[in-house]
Order: sequence, then structure tokens, then C-alpha cells
Amino acid sequence: MSDGTPGEPDTKRGHRIDPKLLEILECPVTHTTLRYDAEAQELISDAARLAYPIRDGIPIMLPDEARPLDEE
Repeated sequence: MSDGTPGEPDTKRGHRIDPKLLEILECPVTHTTLRYDAEAQELISDAARLAYPIRDGIPIMLPDEARPLDEE
């Protein structure tokens, strides 16, 4: 759990993504919807088999920054 320090993420879940933001984000490669993996702090594109990282609560929607899901 967070120690209550402003700006500190919850140590178990990290930052949370606003559901409204998740509704409008799409994979930049396939233009399909994404699913949120709170534990890994990633947005997953099943269609592109890519995982986009979330750093400090900000989704990094660059294909070059995405992790191929085949690496699991």
C-alpha cells in the first residue's frame, strides 16, 4: 500500500489508469482496443501482440517502446 506520500504509487498496483482514458486509447498499430494489466502496469494490444508500458501513470503509446507478448 502507499505510505500516503503525495505522488507515490500504491506499491502493489502502481498508478491506476482512468477508465475514461482507457476508453479512448487504442493501439497505434492496429487501431483496436486495449486491455489494462494493472499488475504489470501495461496496456495490452491482443491484436498486435504488444504490451505498451505505463510509466509514472502515463501510457507510452510508441510501438518502439512496446514489448512483444511473445517474450512472456
